[in-house]
Amino acid sequence: MNYAKIRKFDVSNGPNVRTTIFVSGCTNGCEGCFNKELQDFNYGSKWDEKIEDEFLSYVKNENVKGVNILGGEPLDQIKDNDLLNLLIRIKKETNKEIWLWTGYTIEEVMKDKRRLELIKNVDVVIDGRFELDKRDISLKYRGSSNQRIINLKETLKQGKTILYAE
Repeated sequence: MNYAKIRKFDVSNGPNVRTTIFVSGCTNGCEGCFNKELQDFNYGSKWDEKIEDEFLSYVKNENVKGVNILGGEPLDQIKDNDLLNLLIRIKKETNKEIWLWTGYTIEEVMKDKRRLELIKNVDVVIDGRFELDKRDISLKYRGSSNQRIINLKETLKQGKTILYAE
């Protein structure tokens, strides 16, 4: 996996202070994408054990309340286990809340064993491709009105899509 950037303390994506990673690579190609350069799977730096340990040290900071996974497309990170291993480590070592943004809908993810495996360690998913004609800058945590903020733990437990209560 490659990544484009890491924000040690991020207050613009998700509630409270969070640590954020932007992964590289996306196959969605949404018109109006604000991270177009991140569509390239080779963009940025190679993920390795050293950077993973550094990322986890940021997450363990007492001021950090959660983690954000953006891109690119996090759910296109299925060629290796780098993102899966990171998600597992975050939960095991910190148990902090993980939010993940994806262009895939939750219904698409549920039909894909590999992508479903990735999100099982995630607490909140913002799903759906960015749609330029539905762009709405007044929305919290998403760019277009078709995107949903989903309470993933409850969705998996109840077997139906449960929206996150803002």
